[in-house]
Amino acid sequence: MFAVLKTGGKQYRVQAGDILRVEKLAALAGDTVQFNDILMVGSTIGAPLVAGAAVQAEVIEQIKADKVITFHKRRRKHSSQRTRGHRQQLTLLRVTEVLEAGADASGVAVAVGTRATRRAGGTDPTRGAGDERYALNKTDQAEMKRRVATGKAKAKSVETGAPVADVLAADDTNTTAATEA
Repeated sequence: MFAVLKTGGKQYRVQAGDILRVEKLAALAGDTVQFNDILMVGSTIGAPLVAGAAVQAEVIEQIKADKVITFHKRRRKHSSQRTRGHRQQLTLLRVTEVLEAGADASGVAVAVGTRATRRAGGTDPTRGAGDERYALNKTDQAEMKRRVATGKAKAKSVETGAPVADVLAADDTNTTAATEA
């Protein structure tokens, strides 16, 4: 049995065992994702979607497409030109199952694109740990500011990490030594 699913602004005709390259999804290799935007299952055509139908797929890996080079040339007066290239990020999937009904009770996570994940305020598991470290660092900084404001902690210098009082004392000794000399 085949199905027509919609993801990443494109439509794909799939059946169990097919391998797809779709726009990047917020899922790691080995995860199972479910597509609920099914336009057609077998001979059943949705208006616009088939109710209760789904396609389940396993994420094989996150890949990049071949490099696409764009060349812009402006004619006449300035005769400038620009060459840019990029590699589109894709997710490689293996379709495991086409469900005509019962998609709601399957318990499999719904496939979500990375753009939708960022809009919802979530973190993309396919990105590096830098995002989490940055978020953690921001919360730590906010906590430290609160503790310094209430007097429970000493403020630290940004450059050296030493307490501000020690840095100021060191600066005072350096300036007094410089003025005496």
